[in-house]
Amino acid sequence: MEIELDYSKKTVAELITICKEKKIKGYSDKKKNEIIKLILESKNIVIKQEPKQEPKQEPIQINKIVKKTNKSIITDNVVERVIVQPQINITAVNPETNNIDTGKLKMIDLCAGTGAFSMAFTQTGNVDVIFANDMVESSKIIYDDNFNHKLFLKDLNKVNVLDIPKHDILTAGFSCQPFSIAGKQKGFQDNRSDIFWKLFEIIEHHKPQCFIFENVKNLLSHDDKKTFKIILDNIAKYGYNVKYKVLNTSEITGIPQNRERVYIIGIKSKVIYDKFNLDFPNKDKKKITQMLETNTIPDKYYYTNKSSTWTLLSTNVTEKDKVYQYRRVYVRENKSDECPTLTANMGTGGHNVPIILDDTGIRKLTPRECFNFQGFPLSYKLPKKMSDASLYKLAGNAVSVPVVSLIANKLVPLLLQNIS
Repeated sequence: MEIELDYSKKTVAELITICKEKKIKGYSDKKKNEIIKLILESKNIVIKQEPKQEPKQEPIQINKIVKKTNKSIITDNVVERVIVQPQINITAVNPETNNIDTGKLKMIDLCAGTGAFSMAFTQTGNVDVIFANDMVESSKIIYDDNFNHKLFLKDLNKVNVLDIPKHDILTAGFSCQPFSIAGKQKGFQDNRSDIFWKLFEIIEHHKPQCFIFENVKNLLSHDDKKTFKIILDNIAKYGYNVKYKVLNTSEITGIPQNRERVYIIGIKSKVIYDKFNLDFPNKDKKKITQMLETNTIPDKYYYTNKSSTWTLLSTNVTEKDKVYQYRRVYVRENKSDECPTLTANMGTGGHNVPIILDDTGIRKLTPRECFNFQGFPLSYKLPKKMSDASLYKLAGNAVSVPVVSLIANKLVPLLLQNIS
C-alpha cells in the first residue's frame, strides 16, 4: 500500500489540524488511518492495494540501544533487524475532548490499572482524561467497562511519545515490585523499572503542568535511599519542584485498610508548588462490617472442614469485625480493627489472603469487598466473566480512590488558576 510516510508519522491531533487547514470534512470520530485516507483522497492520491508477495529479508541496520541501570546509562552498538511495524491507531485518545477547548485540564493516566486516578480527577468536574494506558489485558477490560473512553493496551515502553497527546496532568502508579519489601527489591536492575525512564521521556517531551507518581513506601529507603535520590535528581533535571509524602488510606480517608503509599508530586510552577501540600486531617475509620457485602455470599468463598487449612483457621479466626491474614503456616489477626494491606497475590492460594468470620462461617473477602477497601464506589463495575484471581490482583494493585481524590481536590483548583 502506498502511503505518504509523513502522514503516518503524525499524531491524530496533527492530522485533524491538517484537515481543518485544508477544509476537509468528515474526520470527526475517525481513526488515524481513516483520517490519513481522507487527506490523501483530498489530494487525489490513488491508494493501490499491492498484490501479496513472499516476505523479504528485513534490512540490517546498526542502532543504538540504551540500557539504564541504577548506576549509569550504558550505550552499546548492536546489530538488529529493523522490522517495519504497521501504523498503530491509539484509540485510547478521547476524541471528544482531545482537540476541543473544554476549559478543563487534560490528563493522561499511565499504568492505569483499574482507573483510580482517572476516576478521582474526573470527579472534580474540571479534568478530562484524554489518554489511558496499561499493558495488562484485565486492566483494559475493567477500565473500558467503567469509562466512556477506551484504555490503550500496550507496553508503555513501546509507545511513541509523539502518539501521546499533549496534557496538563500525568499520573502513574508504576510497578512497585522492583522496590517492594515483598519482592526481591532489585530496583532499577529489574526490567519492570524501565517504565520509570519512559515516564520521564514523556514528561521531558510534553512538559505537563504536573505529574503524580504512586508507589510503595519502601521506595524511599530502597538501596540505602540511592533509588529515591535518582528519582529526585531526575525530577529536578526536568525543571519540576517536588513534594512527596507517605499517606495511609486508613488514617486520612475513613476506609479501614492499612495501606501506606508514597505519593510524589512534580509541579512546574513555583507559585503552585508553594501553595500546595500533602497534609490531610485524620478521619475516623469505618467498621469492618461496613465494608462487607450485605447480599448472600456464594459458598465458594467459605472454608469448610474439608479445607486443608481448616484446623488452623477454625482455631484462630474467632472474632467478627476483624480481618485475619493466612500466612501459610499461621494466621494473624489485625489488632487495629482494619484490613491489612491488600496485595496482588491475595486470593490465589498463597499468603496474604484476607479472611473474616461472618454469621455463616469463615471466608475470604470477596473481590467486591476488596474494591470496597480500596474506596471504589458500588457503581464501579466488576466484569462478570472475569476470574476472581484477576479481580483480586487488580484490587491489590489498585490505588486507593479516596486518597487520590484528596490530592485532586487540592491540586486541580491551583492548576486551573495557572491557566486562567
